[in-house]
Amino acid sequence: MRLRLLLLLTFGVSTLTFAQTPAPKSIVRPDGGQSGRMESVFFPPKAGAPFSLTLATEWSRPLGNGGTFTLVNQRHIMRDQSGRIYQERWILVPKGGNIQSHMDIFQITDPHQHTWYNCDTASKVCDLYRYSLTTQAEYPPAIGTSGPLPNGNGSRQHDDLGVNSSNGIETHGYRETTTINAGVMGNDKPMITTREFWYSPRLGFNLESTVETPQTGKQVFTTIELSTSEPDPSFFVIPEDYKIIDRRHE
Repeated sequence: MRLRLLLLLTFGVSTLTFAQTPAPKSIVRPDGGQSGRMESVFFPPKAGAPFSLTLATEWSRPLGNGGTFTLVNQRHIMRDQSGRIYQERWILVPKGGNIQSHMDIFQITDPHQHTWYNCDTASKVCDLYRYSLTTQAEYPPAIGTSGPLPNGNGSRQHDDLGVNSSNGIETHGYRETTTINAGVMGNDKPMITTREFWYSPRLGFNLESTVETPQTGKQVFTTIELSTSEPDPSFFVIPEDYKIIDRRHE
């Protein structure tokens, strides 16, 4: 597999669907992890809470000799008053190395038109998918409860870290520690996963997030250059020289 594919940071197509009922749904989605490729911060289509930001990502994985291998990137993300979201995807590159990151994908989602454009900057082709998230849904922080895991497989500890601020925005911090007992997943020792994040009720996503697992290493997502002004509407328009392929019925 080419290095470019291994380093590609992607945005998975949502498989969630929502019934048309008066009561809003509540959608909880944690940051980080790896499902074939690295997962990033979840940005919901929240209406009335515009922003523009740069998201800095640092992903450190352990080496067999006790060291680490670290990849980094920065990308721009924005959301308008109506809940439309524009995201750039930049290649993850070795930290401190000579390889330069570049944007290879940008994505535009519209919760009212139910459209999700995934646009490749090299081919200038946008694949059009159905976007199922809505502005009527609620997007609370992805927090669990303390207690044992099913079937005696381990335990989960949830801690409330209180209120703080990031980039001038009030945030609420949480930490979750999950322990998988030895032998449950072929592990000869307990496996411990920690998630610590600072959630903004105003914006509906985590401004800072750290995820550390034995399988994927440590992933740190940090919001920088945050503005809560309405972004330029031109970012939510597909450029005229891009071809659109409708894949909503495939």
